[in-house]
Amino acid sequence: MAAAPALSLRVVAECGRSKARACELRLPHGSVNCPVFMPVGTQGTMKGLTATQLDALGCRLCLGNTYHLGMRPGPELIQKANGLHGFMNWSRNLLTDSGGFQMVSLVELSKVTEEGVCFRSPYDGKEILLTPEKSIEIQNALGSDIMMQLDDVVSSTVSGPRVEEAMFRSIRWLDRCIAAHTKPGQQNLFAIIQGGLDPSLRSKCLEEMTKRDVPGFAIGGLSGGEAKDHFWRMVDLSTNHLPRNKPRYLMGVGYSRAFLNALFRSDTAAMHHVTVHNIAYQLNLMHSIRESIIEQRFPQFVQDFMKTMYGNISSYPQWAIDALTSVGIILE
Repeated sequence: MAAAPALSLRVVAECGRSKARACELRLPHGSVNCPVFMPVGTQGTMKGLTATQLDALGCRLCLGNTYHLGMRPGPELIQKANGLHGFMNWSRNLLTDSGGFQMVSLVELSKVTEEGVCFRSPYDGKEILLTPEKSIEIQNALGSDIMMQLDDVVSSTVSGPRVEEAMFRSIRWLDRCIAAHTKPGQQNLFAIIQGGLDPSLRSKCLEEMTKRDVPGFAIGGLSGGEAKDHFWRMVDLSTNHLPRNKPRYLMGVGYSRAFLNALFRSDTAAMHHVTVHNIAYQLNLMHSIRESIIEQRFPQFVQDFMKTMYGNISSYPQWAIDALTSVGIILE
């Protein structure tokens, strides 16, 4: 008997007007109702919360950072702890990034070549080469349910030849990641669509990457400071071409008030409560969106949400009006 796939996606309902859909994503550590918000546990922990508290909030999928976990405590120690799930004492699903985002966040400490990314460690100053193969090796050791390919990441505010170079390199690195992946029956490798804010490059990347038989796709290279009008157009283009039967992960999108965290660094109790509030809000918002799609009232939900957030249409951001209009939701 063939082993069950490590991922399956069931479309529960679709909005009759827009492209919104409610899905059930089945992963090795349980089902995840989508759309879903993933809290970030960079180094195997959610700041201010225990794994039990995160579970009690209803979180069924959270994120860990391959670069930082690979630096310390290191994949060998985590593997001895029965993977990242055991290390965190987390029985639900995990997604690990590839380490590629640090090309942007640690740009002054990194250099990209065809072989991989050479980082100067922010911990001890040593040089470390992160290749597609090494990224996958670390993620295989971490044992995450969803792992991301190593992609060549450039800031969304960058333009010119570097964006095209990064896009084509990301396609080549995807093939190297697929070849290096040793546990496809247990862990799911997602491709990351790149191409910056150039529709032709995005389209080319979509054309090439969707030829690969990977379990899911991410829309990368956005939410880095670009204008919202450019952001939504790239998301719209990507979702028009991604396979309907596979999950989609919009990378880097989260709470607009995250900066408040800095105000509470001297008060750990306050940090705890703010973190609980932020995660509960995002998870409840995704739940409400999902229910509205299933009940075929998503356009009305959007209307009510925008009125609650902004008061009246004269205050609505133009990019939001244009984005929603593009999927058939006319704000009133």
